[in-house]
Amino acid sequence: MAIVRFLQSDSDITISLRKLNVFMLIAAALISATLFFAMRQTKSMYEDAHAITQQLRESEETSFNLQAASDFLTEECRLFVVTGEKKHLDNYFQEAFVEKRREKSLELIKSKYNNSTAYLELQTAMNGSLFLMVMEYHAARLAVDAYGYNIKDFPNEIQLVQLPQNEASLSPQQKGDIAKAMLFNEEYRRQKKFISNHMMNCVMELERAIWEKQAEVADRLKSTIFIEHVLTVLLIAVLLGIVYLTSRLVIFPLQDCVTLIRKDEKIPVKGAKEIQFLAKTYNEMREANLRQREQLNFEAMHDKLTTLYNRRGFEKLLDNLDLSEAAVLMVDLDKFKSVNDIYGHDIGDKILVKVSKTLLDYFGNDGHVCRLGGDEFVVVMENTTPAVQDQLKKQIDLINKKLKAGADGLPPISVSVGVSFCNGHKNVKSILKLADASLYEAKESGRSNVRFSTEPET
Repeated sequence: MAIVRFLQSDSDITISLRKLNVFMLIAAALISATLFFAMRQTKSMYEDAHAITQQLRESEETSFNLQAASDFLTEECRLFVVTGEKKHLDNYFQEAFVEKRREKSLELIKSKYNNSTAYLELQTAMNGSLFLMVMEYHAARLAVDAYGYNIKDFPNEIQLVQLPQNEASLSPQQKGDIAKAMLFNEEYRRQKKFISNHMMNCVMELERAIWEKQAEVADRLKSTIFIEHVLTVLLIAVLLGIVYLTSRLVIFPLQDCVTLIRKDEKIPVKGAKEIQFLAKTYNEMREANLRQREQLNFEAMHDKLTTLYNRRGFEKLLDNLDLSEAAVLMVDLDKFKSVNDIYGHDIGDKILVKVSKTLLDYFGNDGHVCRLGGDEFVVVMENTTPAVQDQLKKQIDLINKKLKAGADGLPPISVSVGVSFCNGHKNVKSILKLADASLYEAKESGRSNVRFSTEPET
């Protein structure tokens, strides 16, 4: 009947086209509404996927805090046993009973994954760490006697350790030897490995749980995208029957958007008003996401106080530098602890910033300046040979002269420096060990100076 009317007269043709146009407009409106809903769903799924990824990152960092705290306790206890410096045991108890990073990490994971395998693995690692503390208390108790300290100057946890008769009767030297052996023997290492293994199991369980959530979101997203594609094809077919302008303002820009989104590129703001709104929104989200990633990457690689490379950034730097002809300068502030004790940590932080800027002034153009933590700095200079040894010494002398001047109202300070020339050697650990040994020589020889060492040619 429609074809007959179409062939009868011009008036019939007009009515038919009008009806068809109304039908196409209704169809376009319905399809557009459905497509808009699908796009909103896609945006929501994208946000879900982003939130899941963020949750994994935060949970992994939280879990690794337990490992970091356990390693810190081990290091500080070992340093006390080996050096006899009480500050290390103070640091130990500050972490164990004030900072409590292990307990905080466990509590946070529990709040998100209570009774999960990941939480149980982390709890097992925590139990292993607590077991190690018993051994560390014992070793610390022996070291207290070995170094002649008054036991009453130490926390109750150390005072309450009862030494067996066969250990209590030993000489200080023998007690010190036993304490060191306890923290470096095979049993202690096995326990540390036990903690590390359960830590990794926790992380793997977290990744598995997050992966399952991501897979679920991906399946939903796949179906939604398929529906979007079908609706887009239908919409193009309908819009092509209305006017060329609609195609130009909606379809072509939308196709460009899909292509650019897949390439993770910025979308040009053009086409219909709705498309421009979507493009602006996507561009703003994309730019915000890029800024957030850049900020996170920067914070992960740089020291917050000085903006220098931190230890992680330093390790990453070493992986990307040619050290065949390079110099490594280990820099340590002289008597910095006394400055903190006398003037306070605020002044200490200002001194650290001043030292950082001074090192950048003298070495920033030719090298990479890093802060490993506390008052430890390191400078890595590429394309540097032992021939510049005298020049380096002059620069370090100038640095110390500037730091001692105190013209900016800050207390005078000086640095000791150990320099290792790679000399064709690429063993990073060996190079750093030589630089550290040179730094020790500089400290022992009166501080505020520099000592050099050169790795034998390979």
